[in-house]
Amino acid sequence: MIRHVTRKAAGWLVMIVVATNVTYLLAAWFLDPRSNYRGLRPVRTEEQIDHALAPYNLDPRVPLADRWWHWFSDVLLRFDWGKSPVGASVNSEIGFRVVVSGQLVTAATLLSVVAGVALSVFTASRQYGWWDRVTQLVSVFLFNVPAAVAALAVVFAGIWLNQHLGWRLLYVAGEKSPDVSGLWPTVADRFQHLVLPTLSLTLLGYVGYHLTQRSLLLDNINSDFVRTARATGLTRAQAIRRHALRASLIPTATSVAFSIPAIFTGAVITETVFGWNGMGQYFVQTIAKNDVHGAVAVAAFGAGMTAIGAILADIAVVVLDPRVRVR
Repeated sequence: MIRHVTRKAAGWLVMIVVATNVTYLLAAWFLDPRSNYRGLRPVRTEEQIDHALAPYNLDPRVPLADRWWHWFSDVLLRFDWGKSPVGASVNSEIGFRVVVSGQLVTAATLLSVVAGVALSVFTASRQYGWWDRVTQLVSVFLFNVPAAVAALAVVFAGIWLNQHLGWRLLYVAGEKSPDVSGLWPTVADRFQHLVLPTLSLTLLGYVGYHLTQRSLLLDNINSDFVRTARATGLTRAQAIRRHALRASLIPTATSVAFSIPAIFTGAVITETVFGWNGMGQYFVQTIAKNDVHGAVAVAAFGAGMTAIGAILADIAVVVLDPRVRVR
């Protein structure tokens, strides 16, 4: 297993390096960092703007090959991903925003998977019962709800709850309060900020796992290995949980592993509605501000998370499917 994971990681590392460097060349070619200075007052000349960008390795007068080599050397030797057109450190931005998005992504992913798989087991074992029909109807409805609508509905629900309680139980904006100190007050404050955006992502995230896992379970419930398990004395529910579920979890586990990078950089709407300064929001800002180094760093982070997801998916298949062997 270790050799297999090492080979996979080495192959992904090569692809990440190539993709990241190509992304840098494309971003440096198409993005224009000078746009950040053209709206300032007093008006600056193009020469003044280029001079201001020079300390950040963004001076368009410097040949692209020289700028790329300077950037690549900094990343390779010091893991310094450069600065934005206004001098902000990309490393600091990424480090802060990864933690912010990580809190949201981890909680929402775990809840979505647990809720979706548990609901699929419960309903598949009661196929065409009223619980099965009601939960399918709810899931199909939520599947067609836009992320912005779901987030705003959760915000309104949080505001309504706070108003009826007469005090602020849940926060509807931001990832933390600036004036909170101490361990337990900080933990409580983070939890109050985390509940609503996590709920929003979970409501939309569990649907895919529920519907997909239910279909996979129904395909395996009547399989020979499940009937054999029942012949040994297991109840139908026990045979489903111990045997049919394990076989049908393989596609779901793979889907979960590959969804992590998409959630990290793709929860733009949810982060915007709830005012979370995470990776999704940062990705949009880097494009809007023509931030070459920031956009490349986000792309590299997404590629790295995709590699981790692919490796985790391979491990999950090996663990769940006894027929798979690796060397």
